[in-house]
Amino acid sequence: MSIKTELHCHNSFSNFHMGDGEAPYDCDVSIRDQLERAKVLGLDAIFVTNHNTLDGYHQLSEYKNNHEKFKNINVFPAEEITTDTGAHVLVYGIHEAIEPKLALEDVIDRVKGQGGVSSAPHPFSLLNALRSSAKKCDMIEVFNSNNVDIFSNARATQFASDNSMIQVAGSDSHVLSTLGRCVNVIDSENNLDDILRSMKQSKIEIAKTGYASQAETLDHLRYKINNSQEYLMEYIAKHYPNAKWFLNFLLKIYNSNQNSRLWSLFYNVAICLMKRISKKINFQNMDPTFANDRNLFTMFRMAL
Repeated sequence: MSIKTELHCHNSFSNFHMGDGEAPYDCDVSIRDQLERAKVLGLDAIFVTNHNTLDGYHQLSEYKNNHEKFKNINVFPAEEITTDTGAHVLVYGIHEAIEPKLALEDVIDRVKGQGGVSSAPHPFSLLNALRSSAKKCDMIEVFNSNNVDIFSNARATQFASDNSMIQVAGSDSHVLSTLGRCVNVIDSENNLDDILRSMKQSKIEIAKTGYASQAETLDHLRYKINNSQEYLMEYIAKHYPNAKWFLNFLLKIYNSNQNSRLWSLFYNVAICLMKRISKKINFQNMDPTFANDRNLFTMFRMAL
């Protein structure tokens, strides 16, 4: 039996779990809409991978069990954990949440202790990436829908091949339309124990991939900005005191016209710069650690 599975998606219960240095609002997808979308797409199973919590899985599972029309979709537990370095790791099949800010090795030990499986999400993205430490995980995400710089996914694919790792794809869905953008087919019965066994035995294949569109990315950013204004003001004051007036001015312009074509222009420029940085880091051996400071001006300089 083969099951079509979504391995990387978020819902509204991911909010307020992102951790220090991150906007509190992460996703506005409701559990009802998530299940409706999964049903339309014909998915057999969903692993809900909210940040640093199993909330969202429990609520989704309960909602599904109370609605007969979702009987053919199974919902399984998972978590996207922030390690002590700020990098993320996905864990599947755990029954107790694992707290953030642990060393990767400690996370993996706890996952194994619960009989789960670990995976390295967006392992060569500019932020929150395990990079070479990804080889410590059971699986590696070689395609992430939000890695629109392309080079990050290319490097992950190369790394997975060089290290003979089990390869998967992740939608990393934060808006409803990207759910199922990436699908993995698992040679397994549709129950958790058999799925985890098949993952460990590499009985999993990438069936579908696709990037998030500009509109979808901007929708996600719009949600985060609109609901995190106080956080953004504090962040700007702390990290960009010399440019506070300019960034606050941009925020005011944004609030006055959120649908301006200006933001599409900004997006295209940002993607161009991000591609240049990603190519330098992933294929020209530039030190990636500067990106951890999230200093826009430093990143702009590195892109030139």
